[in-house]
Order: sequence, then structure tokens, then C-alpha cells
Amino acid sequence: MKKMTSIALLLAVLLVGTVVISGCSGAKPAAKAETAGAAAQAVQYTCPMHPEVISDKPGKCPKCGMTLVVKK
Repeated sequence: MKKMTSIALLLAVLLVGTVVISGCSGAKPAAKAETAGAAAQAVQYTCPMHPEVISDKPGKCPKCGMTLVVKK
């Protein structure tokens, strides 16, 4: 019985240690949100036929009228 208690205590300590270490990833949730916001603002649209036409919002190409697509 004493051996099972020791094993249970060891497993509990390992579990708590794992949770503590994984919780200390270094990045704060606010920093992740700022990164996601910056990525959303960086979207650019371009014309498939005229790659020199670049816009920060969807619309039509001023040269040919085609729908602008997300620039990769």
C-alpha cells in the first residue's frame, strides 16, 4: 500500500510540474492578439492580370475591372 501511495505522489508531482512548465511559454495572450491583428492588417489585394495593381481592400482592378484577389 505504501508503494502505491509513493507512485501516486510521484505522478501528482510530475503532473503539476508539467502544467507549470507548459504554462510558462513566455508569450502573453495580449502579445498573441497583437500579432494576429497585425497579420490581419497586412492583407493586400492584387489583380490577377495586373500584379502591379495593389490595394489594401477588395474591389475591382482600375485597368481591366477584374475582381482583386488576396496577394500571396
